[in-house]
Amino acid sequence: MMKRTDQRGYRFRNRGPGRSTRPRMLAILGLILWATILLLASGTRQLSAAAAADPATRPLTMPPSAAGPPPGFTVAFLADQGLGSNARAVLQLIKDEGADMAVHMGDFDYKDDPDAWDQQISDILGPSFPYFITVGNHDTGSWGGSNGYQAKFQQRLDRIPGVQCSGDLGVKSTCSYQGIELILSGAGTMGSGHDSYIRQQLAQSDALWRVCAWHKNMTKMQVGGKGNETGWGVYEACREGGAIVATGHEHSYSRTYLMSSFENQVIANQSSTLVLEPGKSFAFVSGIAGKSIRNQDQDWPWMAAVYTSDQNANYGALICQFNDNGDPSHASCYFKDIDGNVPDQFELVSALISPPPTIT
Repeated sequence: MMKRTDQRGYRFRNRGPGRSTRPRMLAILGLILWATILLLASGTRQLSAAAAADPATRPLTMPPSAAGPPPGFTVAFLADQGLGSNARAVLQLIKDEGADMAVHMGDFDYKDDPDAWDQQISDILGPSFPYFITVGNHDTGSWGGSNGYQAKFQQRLDRIPGVQCSGDLGVKSTCSYQGIELILSGAGTMGSGHDSYIRQQLAQSDALWRVCAWHKNMTKMQVGGKGNETGWGVYEACREGGAIVATGHEHSYSRTYLMSSFENQVIANQSSTLVLEPGKSFAFVSGIAGKSIRNQDQDWPWMAAVYTSDQNANYGALICQFNDNGDPSHASCYFKDIDGNVPDQFELVSALISPPPTIT
């Protein structure tokens, strides 16, 4: 029997006409390939059906918190509220501005009346409106207990789909909602170890937007007569993590420039577009939600905006719209009072996650 060699030097046995095994082998391989394709297609259809039935099983490029808030998600920041017409007018302003959520940095009704305070909010914003709080010095007497402010907060959280909170609510807690991470602290008012807690929470955060909220201030972070009541540790912990610092206590509005040090009052830049990143952030006081409006005692050069009785201020709130213009890493903010005046407006850019991820 003859042996032949192919072009690559491989030898094969000549089986004569009609006895080649190549067509048979090709046919077998073709059947195997076709069976594999059918199995893969069947598996893909099953996965697609499961994903359609349960959206939670759909793959994400990043966790929802990292993907940022929904388009146009609007948050109101307020403090030092009270009961009555002024407070109700600010809540109506928040509603009229289309807010999806509010953060109240302490001092609620000044009457130790959690029922009346919660009812005032529900009357205008609704009983299920996402309303997050931190304890203020005028709230401590009725904070705990089954009918205290903290319990009212928990009851409201129970009515909000998708919110996740952990810790001692409003004192040393972290809440994530619609892509925004809130650290709700009692710094200077209740509890201890706040700076280490904040650092720990921010170190493990994957959120595109991060906010530290508490009631009290340091003297150089407000423009009235308040003293040094929180310590610099909490401010610096938030700055190191690229988190916005939201406070109240002083009954006025003020905002710093972008800062690379709160403790030493080092301005990173004076642009009206503030780029948040590890080591750079800003702080504001939004403390004219209805109780009273005070005058300006301090003229700090690191303050970008000031609104007090000296500027004929009226009651209002800071409003921030996140993921505006289809950009999850961008936000537009403005302080607006109940007369429609806008004494401050600025832009925010989050560089905490780059490029900003999207849900697929």
